[in-house]
Amino acid sequence: MNQPLTPLPMVQRRPETPSQTGGPYVHIGLAPQQAGFDIFENNFGNVLVTDDTRGERITLEGRVFDGSGTPVRDVLIEIWQANADGKYAHPGDTQDKDVDPSFRGWGRTGGDFDTGVYTFETVKPGPVPGNNGHTQAPHVLMVLFARGINVGLHTRLYFDDEPDANAADPLLSSIEWEVRRDTLIATRSERDGKPVYTLDIRLQDTPDGGRETVFLDI
Repeated sequence: MNQPLTPLPMVQRRPETPSQTGGPYVHIGLAPQQAGFDIFENNFGNVLVTDDTRGERITLEGRVFDGSGTPVRDVLIEIWQANADGKYAHPGDTQDKDVDPSFRGWGRTGGDFDTGVYTFETVKPGPVPGNNGHTQAPHVLMVLFARGINVGLHTRLYFDDEPDANAADPLLSSIEWEVRRDTLIATRSERDGKPVYTLDIRLQDTPDGGRETVFLDI
């Protein structure tokens, strides 16, 4: 004999929890010295080199802009790159190249609270292998965190004095619109006899039009 069906109790629906963004607390927890706190014995900073690091010393700098063209002053940026020989300080890189023990290849900094300018002191990376035997142009991986950003935004910085390598890079060449590729290429200048590469990052299209940075789905 079939038993009568018992209706399920009503499910109480609760409102969705608001998404958390990467700020404005990021400096206190990740770059406390910039926020005026001395709370960690070891702080990760924007200087990736020592006197013993091999390669050409360079400065990376720029600003991050929102959709109105206003600098984002509370942004926090992390970078990851190969050394001057094109090898990462990671066991996953199995190339027959030497690891530079004086170069960790990773750094973190925030935008200046007044100007929004970010700065890294590092070395110019060498080319690294890509998929299917292709060689990737020298580049720096970047990830951005800030209030209003739910998931870190990943992008790359390439170098404008590597035109041939950039033209053959599998990621750059996969971007359909060539003008969009330019949003990833830093411009070289010199300051006090030292190379400086400048890359401004635009989170959204800006009033001047068509300059939103290409971000990567990682």
